[in-house]
Amino acid sequence: MSKTQLTKLSNGIRVVTCEMPHAQSATFGIWTAVGGRHEPLRLTGISHFIEHMLFKGTRRRTARQIGQEVEAVGGYLNASTTHDHTAYYGAAPGDHFNRLSAVLCDMYLEPRFAEADIRRECGVIGEEIQMYQDEPSDLVQELLWEELWPDDALGRSLTGTLESIGRLRRADFVAYRDAHYQTGNTVVSAAGRVEHDEVLARVEKLLGALPVGRRSRISKAPELRPRLRVRIIPRETQQLHVAFAVPCCSLQSEDRHATSLLNLLLGGNMSSRLFQELREKRGICYSVSSNVSQYADTGVINFYIGLDAKNLEKALRLIGREFRRLREEPVRAAELNRAKEYAIGSSRMSLERTSAQNSRIGYSTLFYGRVMDAEEAHARLRATTVEDVQRVARASLRTQKMTMTMIGALPEKTAIASWLD
Repeated sequence: MSKTQLTKLSNGIRVVTCEMPHAQSATFGIWTAVGGRHEPLRLTGISHFIEHMLFKGTRRRTARQIGQEVEAVGGYLNASTTHDHTAYYGAAPGDHFNRLSAVLCDMYLEPRFAEADIRRECGVIGEEIQMYQDEPSDLVQELLWEELWPDDALGRSLTGTLESIGRLRRADFVAYRDAHYQTGNTVVSAAGRVEHDEVLARVEKLLGALPVGRRSRISKAPELRPRLRVRIIPRETQQLHVAFAVPCCSLQSEDRHATSLLNLLLGGNMSSRLFQELREKRGICYSVSSNVSQYADTGVINFYIGLDAKNLEKALRLIGREFRRLREEPVRAAELNRAKEYAIGSSRMSLERTSAQNSRIGYSTLFYGRVMDAEEAHARLRATTVEDVQRVARASLRTQKMTMTMIGALPEKTAIASWLD
């Protein structure tokens, strides 16, 4: 039986663990509440750049030693940057937890930020930026965020631009890290073959010198514009790539469980309405999916379809029809129950992995200030009613509120607005 505990150290770092006695491995993570939303325009891309730089060496370890020390025992290291947080994490056999935690804490506490490394990594990230530019299915999503929040950091690329990262200097990295990588922003998580008291002692020893500070603030996200917006990027591609989004509730809303189920009904899996209607029944696209993207103060349900441009109007009409059905007709109980069982079942299966438990407890502590028990979340999903789903559908699924981006060549006389509510 897994056992979860959360302790706040005297310096402000929150340490959360999930003891899984049956596990042979341990996952360790360090979460910091800073991401793309915290960046002034001049420093666009610096959060993601710093994520890269933490792997480039410390006072104690070179970049090669960082990788070799963990990989020598079969472990791995990784990291990710989002608009509202950055996470550094890794896993190793439980016997080597001390080694894993030592490497990650060293990276977090004392990155070197060598000038030569910064110049070299600027080239690497430049290649990453150009790779996204060359991949329409990625680029169309990035452009969608620009259209959703055109005058806010939420709408800017996490990787930055070639120009913005080229302007960054070592002093920028040091100042930005000093401002945000401090105790009030930091959560440490561990899951698997670990013991809470031992992890506490380990974190106190390894991160005791982390600067003390408060949670970094962000400006409130602008209200999403309540009108249809469409941006088309002409490009010679074999497929038309279409991304669109409608507003939904924030991370803090009690409607988040109903929104999660609404997403599953729409395009969250192979059983969803849009997948079945557009791909399986009509055969007018290969790829169709939807996801929920939520922050502390805003959120969207975002969609992606890849199809032959000649099928666009038909696809949009079918999507509009499903939007109307979900607003106007109560979901059948059997269909809603399938969505609930999918959400709960996939959650339970994932939580057999130490990495998934580590992500769950770290994310929950960072954004809710507590660990929401998995069964509590499952119970809230089960308690979601047909009326709850219809209410959030009525609030969100309006094509007049939609923001859409497309990459590809449209046929002449394409009437995008013909499917409006």
